[in-house]
Amino acid sequence: MTLNRRDVLAGGAVGAVALGATPGAAGAQPTSAPVDVTQRLADYVVAARYEDLPADIRQQGRRTFLNWMGCAIGGSQTDTVNKALAALALFSGKPEANLLGRTERLDIFHAALINGVSSHIFDYDDTHLKTIIHPAGPVASAILALSQHQPVSGAHFLNALVLGVEAECRIGNAVYPSHYDMGWHITGTCGTFGSAVACGKLLGLDTQQMRWALGIAGSQPVGLKIQFGSMTKSFHPGRAAQGGLTAALLAQQGFTASEIVLEGKDGWGQALSRTHDWGQVVDGLGIHYEAGLNTYKPFACGIVTHPAIDAAIQLRGEHLFTPGEVEAVELRANPLVLSLTGKTAPQTGLEGKFSVYHCIAVGLIYGAAGERQFQDAVVRDTAVIALRRRVTVQTDPAIGPEKADLTVRLKDGRVLTRHIDNAIGSLQRPMSDAMLEAKFTDLAKDILPDARIRRIMDLCWSLDRAPDVAEIARTAAA
Repeated sequence: MTLNRRDVLAGGAVGAVALGATPGAAGAQPTSAPVDVTQRLADYVVAARYEDLPADIRQQGRRTFLNWMGCAIGGSQTDTVNKALAALALFSGKPEANLLGRTERLDIFHAALINGVSSHIFDYDDTHLKTIIHPAGPVASAILALSQHQPVSGAHFLNALVLGVEAECRIGNAVYPSHYDMGWHITGTCGTFGSAVACGKLLGLDTQQMRWALGIAGSQPVGLKIQFGSMTKSFHPGRAAQGGLTAALLAQQGFTASEIVLEGKDGWGQALSRTHDWGQVVDGLGIHYEAGLNTYKPFACGIVTHPAIDAAIQLRGEHLFTPGEVEAVELRANPLVLSLTGKTAPQTGLEGKFSVYHCIAVGLIYGAAGERQFQDAVVRDTAVIALRRRVTVQTDPAIGPEKADLTVRLKDGRVLTRHIDNAIGSLQRPMSDAMLEAKFTDLAKDILPDARIRRIMDLCWSLDRAPDVAEIARTAAA
């Protein structure tokens, strides 16, 4: 589930700031003239070195990669992945690349697709809050596959990962929210650029080739919001990974494309968005990093429900009541909560992710809202249903989408309240490294042995010291 910043604005909050983004990045505005956007981005990417990355951005890159690996391994055994493999594995070429959490090896194009799908199935992956792009899926899926076709050092890989995330998020900044409002799923549409940039960096493209790679990527927008709630939503980052990889390989061979694909007349920006702020793409390149604003979900559902879940878990932990002691639960929240997650009687785990009622109920019962709390059996559990029915939601535009007020009334007369200003996982309250490891372990523990899980996490934390990234992919295969 994805949060629309325009919806946030309609709900009475300043979207970018309310969601923890830096000031000045809210709603894109039309620009009077292009600023050689595609060329300047390509020139920067080609020249950017691992040594230029600040230490905090390197660490954020490691965190991004570890979180993505956990999500991809966790989603690897789902029906979505099984169906995709049943449809496509027969047509795979040379089996060079591992599928995370599985035994199969596919050609790099199909591996990029499947690992990208797997990483987004649970809606548990990283989030760039200014655009609500899930950055790692398109980028990491592509470059991990490419790294099994040619040797890639960890430092080179980490640099490419950061640059890919930087490109897709900056392009997203330039067109959000108009692009999103037109029905595009921004993770797919901008993710193709991120994948192309990252793969192009690993391939050593020169500036001419990088401009072509961006141009080819621009002709491959993927992802419509109408697919939310279906398996095809997770197809978007997978196809973006595959499309960007294709673009970089074609450009390497001199396959030409427009060199002003972003800003040019009849280009990507004009076709896919009503407003553009191209300065968001090129201003401050190498000085401030959008990759440093990435966040990680502690709960396997849409961000709009996270404040309510956080409040529920805190009250449960402090007061240790049982579900049977609860008389009523009342939530006061932004109208966006009901518009996006207002399902009162979900029937499946996927529908539960779109039900704030279910989210609060599992927070109160389990003290958690990980993927296990969104399984079909939990959604249909009688105790969960009973508590879900005691939850009421009152919306108030004056309450920001990052805030929530939760009241739990117990049968013994106690009234427990909790106000949340920023939920855990936000920029203001980021998940710690230990929390990311716990999340990774929970996602992978039924798929890989404990010792292997520990080894993969250690490899992720030392990513830029790895002599060959392919070792990580091999270790993460079943």
